[in-house]
Amino acid sequence: MKLFFRKTTVYAACFCLVLTGCVTNQGGSGTGAAGGPGVGPQTSSLFGRTAQKVVVDETKPKLDIIVPVFDPGLTKTAEEYKEEGVWPELRRAEANRFAVKMKEALEATGAFGAVRVTPDRTATGDLYVLGKILESDGEDVEIQIQVTDITGDNWFTRTFEHEVDAGFHRNPRNEGKDPYDPVFAEAANRIVLELDDYASTDLARLQKITELRFGASFTEDAFSEHLDSNGRTIQLVSFPSEADPMLARTRAVRVRDQLFVDGLQDHYQSFSDEMETSYLLWQEQSLLEQEARAAANEKAAGQAALGVLAIGLGVLAAIAGGRSGNVGGRTAGTTGAIAGGVIGAKLLTESFQTSEEAKVHREALDELGQSIDIEMAPRVVAFEKETVQLTGDAREQFAQWRAFLQEIFEQERTPAVQL
Repeated sequence: MKLFFRKTTVYAACFCLVLTGCVTNQGGSGTGAAGGPGVGPQTSSLFGRTAQKVVVDETKPKLDIIVPVFDPGLTKTAEEYKEEGVWPELRRAEANRFAVKMKEALEATGAFGAVRVTPDRTATGDLYVLGKILESDGEDVEIQIQVTDITGDNWFTRTFEHEVDAGFHRNPRNEGKDPYDPVFAEAANRIVLELDDYASTDLARLQKITELRFGASFTEDAFSEHLDSNGRTIQLVSFPSEADPMLARTRAVRVRDQLFVDGLQDHYQSFSDEMETSYLLWQEQSLLEQEARAAANEKAAGQAALGVLAIGLGVLAAIAGGRSGNVGGRTAGTTGAIAGGVIGAKLLTESFQTSEEAKVHREALDELGQSIDIEMAPRVVAFEKETVQLTGDAREQFAQWRAFLQEIFEQERTPAVQL
């Protein structure tokens, strides 16, 4: 809908050119059926377009998933965002919410182990689902999903999109539901389908590499010999004995790490819950604004199309008059061209004036994303007899936690000597 005005104007202009071509090149052949290429790879939107639960192979190992907070897709200037109807504050809040929604969709498939939202991609897991927001305006949502495993192998990078039905919010059965849910269900199902390409032995190997990479983040010397990091991806060379004391220590520390990240889930869920009422209201109001805006643009586009067509007919009149063998015909053609040009210019001017109505709707949306706060409060974390206070945003708190975890690991490496 955002491109409706421009497309309609272009189509009208092209129509005029086609008419002109009919005058100057009689008997020309067409180009065949329209609608895009009929051969070659199709777009990702044609794959896995279903919100239905896919079949899960319960015999395979279940991978632990890390879902970092989404990339909000903010790379432009504030002025450009204002013109495009994008609000950075709202996008940053959505980046947290979308990660939670992706986590919920993945959990709903039943195909994975623990699914955890994290501040960034440095957390430990078997599979990483990296998301980016490409569009979100209440009516259309589009996300890019990159799936990478612990070895660094990229499973796929695809975009998923969904258009909210115009009557979604009027259906009482949808009360309290997020109209964006289908896009996350589609992405989750696509990841499950990707699991079919991996045997149980492949998935088990990934889990072993995860253990070793976690251990290597604390003591590289003890685990580097088991991994080959010289290629494009990390390969498993060998695995320590189950009786290896260093492996046992890293497993104990990893349990503590998982408990901490599990605690973060409450934080992200609470944030999503707190913005739920305001966000669902924004989605509903935004969809109404988009519909009103589209109606205004459609009116403007119709006027613009008529204007372009009138100018085109004027050109045709001039061409026909120029070919006329008498003075009267040439005069009529010139008059037609002038009249067509005047009428066309008037309609085009009106279309630009009418398009200001759409601008009002864009400005109305501006206020809806200003009140959502994404700041994260300080928190205190205690493990057994140890306590640490974490401050700053989630990323900073997670970095402080890892430093604290390093201290715990060092203490367990050098236990007190009994006298």
